[in-house]
Amino acid sequence: MHDTLDYVSKDPIYRRHHHGQILFGLHYAFSENFILPLSHDEVVHGKRSILGRMPGDRWQQFANLRAYYGFMFGHPGKKLLFMGNELGQEREWRHDHSLDWHLLKEQPHAGIQRLVRDLNQLYRTTPALHELDCEAAGFEWLVMHDADRSVFAWLRKGRDAHDRCLVVMNFTPEVYRDYRIRVPFAGFWREVLNTDADIYGGTNLGNAGGVNTLQEGAVPEVSLVVPPLAAIFLVPER
Repeated sequence: MHDTLDYVSKDPIYRRHHHGQILFGLHYAFSENFILPLSHDEVVHGKRSILGRMPGDRWQQFANLRAYYGFMFGHPGKKLLFMGNELGQEREWRHDHSLDWHLLKEQPHAGIQRLVRDLNQLYRTTPALHELDCEAAGFEWLVMHDADRSVFAWLRKGRDAHDRCLVVMNFTPEVYRDYRIRVPFAGFWREVLNTDADIYGGTNLGNAGGVNTLQEGAVPEVSLVVPPLAAIFLVPER
C-alpha cells in the first residue's frame, strides 16, 4: 500500500525512476495471505483523500485514480476500500460528518463509482482474478521492465488451464499503439474492462472490444492500444 501510494502520488514524468515500487509487493505476496487496503488510516490526519494525492490537472487526477483502482483489482490479494474511496471523496474523512454524496452529481465522481461497481463485478465473475489469489501459480509477469514507458503487464490464472486474464497498466498520460505482449493462447482476446472508457470519465481509447493474436514467431502475441493513465483487462475467448 505505502509503496504504491507513493508511486501514484508522483508526477508521471518521475515514475520511471521508481518502477520498483510497483514490483516490490510481488516479492512477498505469496508468503502471506495478502489484503490490499486503502483504509481509514490513509484518509485522515493530514494525509489527504486518495483522490487528493493524485498529481496533475483534474482530468489526470481522476485518470490516475481509475488506473490505481484497476491496478488494485488486477493485483493478487483481497481488496479493501474505505468508505468514500468508491466515489472519489475530495476531502479527508471526518468522523462527525457524512460522506460527500453530492459529489455523485458530477460526472468524474459518478464515473469512479461506476468503475468500482464494474471492477467488483469483474473480480467476482472472472475466476483468474480470485481463485489463486494467494498462490504463486496464479500470477505471471509479462512486462515488468518497461520503466521508460511506466507500463506493466501480467497474467492472472484460475484453476482451469484456460481461465486467464491479461492486465495491462499504463502509468503515463501517453498513448501507446501497437504495444506487443506475448500471450499463452492464440485467438481472440476480449477487452472486458478499460478504466479509460468514457462511461468512467476517460478518453475512450482502447481496443474496440478486443484483439486477435498475431503469430509472427513461436509464441502468439497481441498488439494493443494502451490508453493513457489506464488499466485494461483482457480474457481469451474459448
